[in-house]
Amino acid sequence: MMNRPIRAAAALVCTALLASASLPENETALAGEVGGPGLAIKCAKALVVPPDIEQPQVVNRAVVLVKDGKIVGVEPQRTAQIPDGYETIDVGKNWVMPGIIELHCHVGGTFSINDMVYLTNPGLRASTDVIPANDSLKTAIAGGVTTVLYIPGSGTNIGGQGVLFKTGHEHYEDALIRDPGSMKLAQWGNPESWAMGVTMTFEHWNTRNTLRRGVAYAKAWEAFENGTGPEPARDIQLDIFRSLYKRETTISTHTQMYQVVLMTLTMVAEEMDLPVFLDHSTIGGWLLGGKAEELGVNAICGPRSVDTLSRGVINWARNKHEGMRGVAAGYQQTGNTNVGFNTDSPVIPQETLQLQAAMGVHYGFDDSNLEAVRGLTIVPAMTVFIDDQVGCLLPGRDADLLIISGHPADPRSSVERVFIDGKSVYDTADEPRRW
Repeated sequence: MMNRPIRAAAALVCTALLASASLPENETALAGEVGGPGLAIKCAKALVVPPDIEQPQVVNRAVVLVKDGKIVGVEPQRTAQIPDGYETIDVGKNWVMPGIIELHCHVGGTFSINDMVYLTNPGLRASTDVIPANDSLKTAIAGGVTTVLYIPGSGTNIGGQGVLFKTGHEHYEDALIRDPGSMKLAQWGNPESWAMGVTMTFEHWNTRNTLRRGVAYAKAWEAFENGTGPEPARDIQLDIFRSLYKRETTISTHTQMYQVVLMTLTMVAEEMDLPVFLDHSTIGGWLLGGKAEELGVNAICGPRSVDTLSRGVINWARNKHEGMRGVAAGYQQTGNTNVGFNTDSPVIPQETLQLQAAMGVHYGFDDSNLEAVRGLTIVPAMTVFIDDQVGCLLPGRDADLLIISGHPADPRSSVERVFIDGKSVYDTADEPRRW
């Protein structure tokens, strides 16, 4: 076995090689990047948005310190000590905030994988289809989106595995955050439109059967790893459940209507005790905001921002409410404290994710403690267990930063510059706006 000094030396060599490999030959790392000098950004406001909503969410007249692609700290300008060797930029009246995170993206690749073979395909991987820094993602960067969960479609009940990656890196290995990023569940609404004889009852039975087999498979592997059982036969269709059972990843659920959202909560969160979040979450689903909160299930709402007034939809969905209601506001007002937003891109263009938050506020979502900003940043990060990497401006997090002209849920605000891992990937001072 390699001793500690040798292991430490080997790790330093590997780190140096990786840092040098990330730069083209003869190119010097710039301030804020890995291997470059530190960067100090002076701004009118820094939206820190830590995981704990009881902590201060904003620092006025702030300095954001970045080194080697990581946040070093955020301090008021009047007391900040900028280390020697740091390059300083002053963005004036503009704000600095974490990069925006999208948990329902379909523009991360060619979207060419076929998830409509079986009603449950838990082994299918969207990561095989990723095209980093494609044109849609480059436009998304201009809207401040720095991280996406690229997922299969909703034509089947379990479409496969999503992948979490960053939008601004040219190479997959640099962009990757986690694979699997989630398992995509779509309980009802689409398969019965093409699969002969499929009904809601059968879909729920088949989904529950897959989840039960997956949990049993994960428990068998846990017993083997603990030395209390034989080694199970490998099943790549069910391997994802090992990560789910350990809470290393989560289930993203395309779910709408009160009854179907209730089934997500009762079957997946309660019965199976698997990590899950609600995606879309519309058409009366917000009535379950309190139950979702009790179970630790977050709601990522969109792209439909309001429940319809249509009598036909109300009758079809068998909702227990009438009238118009903001979906995000509904979850918040019924007790769900972690509410986020999505676009279902390209249903709604990926770069308009900020507008989803703006519409949420317009239709009653309370933003008195930067809840709308949190719904674009730290809430989705916590939802998929990557808040130790992205989603806020705390020390040690990746320096995925936006320089923005004002509140991100104000449609008049514009993204002026974007950093990913401390590297400037979009700057309106040097290039035309992308949208």
